[in-house]
Amino acid sequence: MITDVGKKLKHIRELKNYSQEYMAKELGISTRAYSKIESEETQLTIKRLNEISEVVDIDPQEILGFDSKFVFNNNPNQKECSYVAYNNTSVDQIQALYEKLLAEKDKRIEELKAMK
Repeated sequence: MITDVGKKLKHIRELKNYSQEYMAKELGISTRAYSKIESEETQLTIKRLNEISEVVDIDPQEILGFDSKFVFNNNPNQKECSYVAYNNTSVDQIQALYEKLLAEKDKRIEELKAMK
């Protein structure tokens, strides 16, 4: 099961210096609705995750695997900043997300077939 997605979204949003109001506006939802996503009062759908990933310009899998324990190195003698990221997303989490995505795809196909 994918855990703490709301916390990850909040941390990423804060790192980008985006407000909840900005995120909500970009997603076309109310600020309260976005707040519920971050607090995990609302279940995050694959579609919404993809929309959020576009706003923050981060791949959905990277959002799910985001760990705030990034190691930042900043050398004042160089005008560069580098970081090391550890992918802590378990195979089970990735598989669960993949299976959910496939189920949503199959459901959508059936909906489209029914429209004929």
